[in-house]
Amino acid sequence: MLMVKGSLIGLLMVLLTGPAPAQEFKFPELSGYRINTDFQVFNPDNLWDFINGAAETYLSYGFQDLHVAEYKKGKNVIKLEVYRHSDHIMAFGIYSTERSPSFKFMNIGSQGYRTGGAINFFKGNYYVKIRTFSNNEKTLQEAESLALSVAGILEGSSDMPSVLSLFPSEGKKKNEEMYINKSVLGHIFLNNAFRANYESGPDIFSVFIFVCKSPEEAWESANAFLMSAGMDALESSSGKYVLPDGYNGTIFLAWKDNRIVAISGLSKDQADIADKYTSEILK
Repeated sequence: MLMVKGSLIGLLMVLLTGPAPAQEFKFPELSGYRINTDFQVFNPDNLWDFINGAAETYLSYGFQDLHVAEYKKGKNVIKLEVYRHSDHIMAFGIYSTERSPSFKFMNIGSQGYRTGGAINFFKGNYYVKIRTFSNNEKTLQEAESLALSVAGILEGSSDMPSVLSLFPSEGKKKNEEMYINKSVLGHIFLNNAFRANYESGPDIFSVFIFVCKSPEEAWESANAFLMSAGMDALESSSGKYVLPDGYNGTIFLAWKDNRIVAISGLSKDQADIADKYTSEILK
């Protein structure tokens, strides 16, 4: 009875207090500009009010809260959005969904880019978006100055996710790496994978790396993938397979310890190319 009473009290406290408050963020000054911070702090419950249809993607990457400010000088306006996510990998993940290799990349935070009047970058748990509709070069330079100031005050690592270093460099297409949090290759049982795109001669293919919490988890994921292709359940704790996939054609699948590698975009008779890449990643 006491346990039930305690549980009811705990539930009542959650209902009364609501979700944990958003972390405060101190916006940096920008010389010559007035700062307008009269915006609500957005959280997972109301992010839809700010970015509407895009909110679902942000939420899938562990969105926590969003702070917004506008910097004004005459007719010039620079808008700053600071998105906080659950961890560094999730921040990279949402950043990677909006990045294109055609953008002009900048040495800011962990990585950033500039396209038109927009500057986007990530650092630590944060994804930052700055934009202005002005074409004035001075205003664009001031937007870049603001980006550098924000990067300087954000906490967290400026490194790229360490898993990216596992991808072989030969043939890898620059700045196309991604982190996919859910439904990798279209399968609901495959989650949490890094992807890099490759070009080798006439062949263009993708390599996926899953780093699981344990060898057992890796075995379960690999087994689910093989069974989805109509293959028998596994007994081995490691292996290499070629399997037909209804969504992606031929898939080369290999795993060892807590790592899984999947390769799509190659034909069945290109096992030598697949083996070259999986062997290097799993060595």
